[in-house]
Amino acid sequence: MPIFSLPNKYGIGSFGKEAYNFIDFLKNSGQKVWQILPLVQTGYGNSPYSSVCSESFNPYFISVDELKKEKLITNEEAKSAEVDENGLIDYGKIYEIRYPLLKKAFYRFDRKSKEFKSFLKKGEYRDYAIYMAIKKSTDYLPLDTWEDGLKYRDKNAIKHFVALNEEEITFWQFVQYEAEREWFNLKNYAKKNGILIMGDMPLYVALDSVDVWVNPSMYKIEDFKPKKVAGVPPDYFCALGQLWGNPVYDYDEQKKDGFSWWKKRIVKALKVFDLVRIDHFRGLDRYYEIDAYRTDATVGEWIDVPSEQLFNAIHSVIKKDRIIAEDLGIIDDGVRELLKFTGYPGMKVLSFAFNGQSDNLYLPQNIEENSVCYTGTHDNDTLTGLIRNFSEWDYNNLITGVKKSLKLFGLNNKITDEKSLVKAIIELGFISKAKLFIMPYADLLYYGSEYRINEPGVVKEQNWSVRFNKKDFNVATQKRLLSFTKQYKR
Repeated sequence: MPIFSLPNKYGIGSFGKEAYNFIDFLKNSGQKVWQILPLVQTGYGNSPYSSVCSESFNPYFISVDELKKEKLITNEEAKSAEVDENGLIDYGKIYEIRYPLLKKAFYRFDRKSKEFKSFLKKGEYRDYAIYMAIKKSTDYLPLDTWEDGLKYRDKNAIKHFVALNEEEITFWQFVQYEAEREWFNLKNYAKKNGILIMGDMPLYVALDSVDVWVNPSMYKIEDFKPKKVAGVPPDYFCALGQLWGNPVYDYDEQKKDGFSWWKKRIVKALKVFDLVRIDHFRGLDRYYEIDAYRTDATVGEWIDVPSEQLFNAIHSVIKKDRIIAEDLGIIDDGVRELLKFTGYPGMKVLSFAFNGQSDNLYLPQNIEENSVCYTGTHDNDTLTGLIRNFSEWDYNNLITGVKKSLKLFGLNNKITDEKSLVKAIIELGFISKAKLFIMPYADLLYYGSEYRINEPGVVKEQNWSVRFNKKDFNVATQKRLLSFTKQYKR
């Protein structure tokens, strides 16, 4: 359940009451883990996998009701921030409403408070705040077009800019202060109620970001323009491959200081979350890089990562039992060996299981204990949507495979329609040996493609915009989830 999909009257889910209500729902339905998408501040396209700062919090997740409770905004101002509770997230409208509201809250906020002064002293979001202030002063032009003094972080140029823009810089620090404070209050509430939160860490960072601005030598870029970009080659799902456009890492450069950026990043992620899923894990064994001038991913090159050195460095500062590897996509012996080396559980997705091949590693009967089983991920269609869009051949394979798996587990579900088929697949996830079973909330509700969170490689209004309604969190659904959980001793 992404934070943004939680229901409220302000157009997008937040760290407010709706998140606390969801934790109560999870507790009452016997759950232990809530998986979310990255919490970062998004840019154009609203993807949480492309952020202005890999360690930021999304300002939209700040609770309007919490600001009202703190007397930083008035009842009338909160009322003016209300957006239709139904339908997709309207990011354009929220942008127009939310930032002026946050500015009002900032002007009333006590900047001399002990807590805020301590926060500023840590300097954790100082670079982010300066970066955002520069972005605003340039009318949000990309980093590579900035004047040289600011682009290359010349000390005098930065000092001069800060002196003229201290108020704006402090505003962006306030935004992160408030978001971080609300998040950790929510996380602590979850912990008290026996719920662990699994966060998601994108492998790559955005080109136009604080990460690249502060550490340009870590990437294959020149004058803040990429020489090579990330993506994946053509496959069954995408004939032209996926051209992500993120700058790829220069691991030779990163080796020089013992991968300090990676260590710092993982430590921070494990402070923010109880468990962390590393997205596109295969890119930490070998990654696919494409010349920056190309328009698709059909031509590229696989590059080896010094993965043992990298993970030895990472494991010197963390306990590895809190990491999950997203090992989907093109998996080869190198990725399998890296999984063994790290000991991380990988992912098994039931949406990919029933293709008629008995050796399919995603079949519930083939899933090993050291793994996390999913019905689908945020990039997949919902189970119901998948079934409705299947060809006759795929649908027959699915029915045959599900019935065979049910029989092997001694389950006697009768499959009579679409809903009973989805229910059977969910139960196969529950009964699998995987140490953890996770499903998108839409699958629990038997919802169709209109609740798909993202369609990779396709620009569409629905991506990252799905919202649930309050009625979707009812006692009947809670009892059904609890019943599944008790029946299969999860």
